[in-house]
Amino acid sequence: MDKKKVRDYMTYDVVTIDVHGTTKDVIEKIQNTGHDGFPVVDGREVVGYLSARDLLFVPSTTPIDKVMSDHLIVADPEMSINDAARVIFRSGIQKLPVVDEKNILLGIISNTDVIRSQIEHVSPEKVFNFIETLKKLHGISPTLKRETVQIDQLLPTQSKIYEDELEGRMYEIKKGLAEPLIVVRRPGRLILVDGHHRTVAAKRMGIKALDAYLIEIDDDIELGMERTARAMNLKTIDDITVLDYARHPLVAITHRLVRRVE
Repeated sequence: MDKKKVRDYMTYDVVTIDVHGTTKDVIEKIQNTGHDGFPVVDGREVVGYLSARDLLFVPSTTPIDKVMSDHLIVADPEMSINDAARVIFRSGIQKLPVVDEKNILLGIISNTDVIRSQIEHVSPEKVFNFIETLKKLHGISPTLKRETVQIDQLLPTQSKIYEDELEGRMYEIKKGLAEPLIVVRRPGRLILVDGHHRTVAAKRMGIKALDAYLIEIDDDIELGMERTARAMNLKTIDDITVLDYARHPLVAITHRLVRRVE
């Protein structure tokens, strides 16, 4: 069952527009906040939604209720994040107001929030696919358990992670939403396969152990990822380099392409 809910990822501090105002008020809020759309409220009740494109060719004195959309899609705070994602992407909208049973505004969930909720998502299928790969590569029969593992005992297999993702992982851990790690245990070693951002985030928070899908291998064999870790001189979680988002290789490539075009 998907335990991630809209309430865990929505923004609670929402900038709104009063239904009794004019489009001039909206223009000022766009200039002051940089947002491109706002829930329209009557008191605390959501009665519509107004985006920047609704203001095109509209006089600044036009009443809000004449240009807003009053056929809006809203979300319940208990809705699963996956269901919210389907609504957002299939409808083509970017934000869903989150309301209670009386249509009172509680928050807002955006496509950015949905994407953040899915980063480093671990599914049982992903775990079993990895086990099947181990069987084919090494001719072994691993077993699967669910256990808590000590962070300082893990051998990392990824040399770099990104600072911006750490913030999301720390938020998930605080909310009790962190996905389990994927870890291989063979004689004398715990190998971190998936969950490097979660692990570093937990260590920053002073957490010493995390929940994990533990793939147990009785055979004393060295895995390819161990050789890769040795080649990168990785021994503990502290050896992982944390990069700023601006140093992401794809961003650098895009920047170089733009400069060539110019």
